[in-house]
Amino acid sequence: MGLFDFLTGGSGPEKALKLKSKVTQKYGEPSTRQKALQQLGEMKYPEAVTVLLSRFTITVDPLTTDADEKEHTFELIKHFGQDAVAPVSAFLKTSDQATSWALRILQELLSEDALMGVITDTFQHLSSRYTRDPEKKVVLLHHVLGKQDPRVAPAVLPFLEDMSDDVKIAAINVLGPLKYEPAREPLLQLLTNEDTARRVQTVALAALAESGFGVQGYQEKVQAALVEPYSLDKDGRIQRRP
Repeated sequence: MGLFDFLTGGSGPEKALKLKSKVTQKYGEPSTRQKALQQLGEMKYPEAVTVLLSRFTITVDPLTTDADEKEHTFELIKHFGQDAVAPVSAFLKTSDQATSWALRILQELLSEDALMGVITDTFQHLSSRYTRDPEKKVVLLHHVLGKQDPRVAPAVLPFLEDMSDDVKIAAINVLGPLKYEPAREPLLQLLTNEDTARRVQTVALAALAESGFGVQGYQEKVQAALVEPYSLDKDGRIQRRP
């Protein structure tokens, strides 16, 4: 630490980190929190972005103030440009909160290809760890729905085994249209396993019909699991009748 840092209370990054308690202060004068946000927005350190992101993890009253501050925080982070990409990507990977805000920021700063790289990397991180709240996984899975990027299907496949039915359903909806062959057997297992929730089976049935996969090795079990308007054709594929 230089003499100037000593006289002013620490280096720039240290000052940014010290403002976190004010940024996440839910009670007291809103002006204290708002002043801290503005100070962080004027800094040029990645640590300032990290602290600004913490504002998205709390909700304050009244909700109009909360919404205004979050929009202001979004604009402040966006103005960091490419310097914000690394801290926002790290936040997306490690925080269970404010996933939608992190995605929104990255959409402003990255190309679609680069954004998909960040998301699929985050999927790989999430698929190897337990999370109590499935919302983050669901938000990310909804974001990649309909995307044809070849990185998506391999990254989403492990979520067919997630503990949460909501996550399973979101993953099935992503994989069905992609016709990703390694997903065939896991989808058939979900459809035919008696422990699978009925709503998950229903979505798996629709995905298998959409994918055009054959049911070889599971034909009897699939036949027992079929409901209207689905049937098996002569080639062992699930068909949806008009």
